[in-house]
Amino acid sequence: MSLDVSLLQQADLAPPPPLLLNLLETSHHILCISHVSPDGDAVGSLLGLAWILRAMGKRPVLALQDDLIQEFQFLPGVEEIIGPAAVAHNYDLIVCLDTSSVDRMGTVYCSEIHSQIPLIVIDHHITNTFFGTENWVDVGSVATCQMLVRLADALDVPLTEQMAVSLLTGLVTDTLCFRTANTDANVLQATLRLLVAGADLSHIVRNTLDSRSFSLLKLWGAGLASVQMEDGIIWTTLSAESRQQSGVELHQSDGLANFLVTVREADISATFSQRFAQSGQELIECSFRAKPGFNVSQVAFTFGGGGHPPAAGCTVAGRLQDVSSRVVAALQEMRRQSLAGR
Repeated sequence: MSLDVSLLQQADLAPPPPLLLNLLETSHHILCISHVSPDGDAVGSLLGLAWILRAMGKRPVLALQDDLIQEFQFLPGVEEIIGPAAVAHNYDLIVCLDTSSVDRMGTVYCSEIHSQIPLIVIDHHITNTFFGTENWVDVGSVATCQMLVRLADALDVPLTEQMAVSLLTGLVTDTLCFRTANTDANVLQATLRLLVAGADLSHIVRNTLDSRSFSLLKLWGAGLASVQMEDGIIWTTLSAESRQQSGVELHQSDGLANFLVTVREADISATFSQRFAQSGQELIECSFRAKPGFNVSQVAFTFGGGGHPPAAGCTVAGRLQDVSSRVVAALQEMRRQSLAGR
């Protein structure tokens, strides 16, 4: 008995706009970009789209500002991703994936050079600023990779094993292996289709969520040594020195905020990582996680960032202790308002 995948179409979610489909169908030399500090959904959607475009006879070029962490090196086609220095000027189309604002593309996208090229934005963040020529933003999807399953359908591209592995990686990492509150029947339907197409769920989980380096463990130790909790908010700071001593690069996701939010007494977690710009300016990378009922994207957006209600972040200029104090106060106020509104 075979599975009839036609029964698993995600009809309740927003389809790709016709103009977006037309741009993809009529373009050939396409630059595909995702965000700085790429996570599983960024890398998975970048590679997944590349496999879709190749199946259509296109020539996609994949670019990221930051190098990939070891956890994503198993993905098919990852060796094709280039850095900013190798990005050219003469593309028919640019597609930006899983990115909420133009600055999140980093130095891969140069407005002086690329602004005359049509820009497609495919994203699921509620804080998206609709910065493209054509925008497909579906906040009902748990991951951009979920949207690309529908895109393949709309383009009449059959799912292959390479597509499936890439796209399921984004679904697994953005839902923490289907444990987030927004994991619904549509997510599981998409997952089943990707499994049928050849993706190995256990292999993906083992290489992503269940894989971390000893250096990362040392960084966690430094963060846990200074962890604090007050009014339902748990947080810690990571100095540039502690990150340097552990050997973990800033753009490598530390996952510590995900771990902290599992504390029973906490509703919201935050990590604050210190770095210094080339100019010497002190910048703090803030990462937030929340349990159901709390929307940390509101706070992230206030401080110039973005994300989702349960997971968001921002970068704030200032001293580590000053920034962490201001942001924690904002998180506490948001929590109080959320509880009062129930």
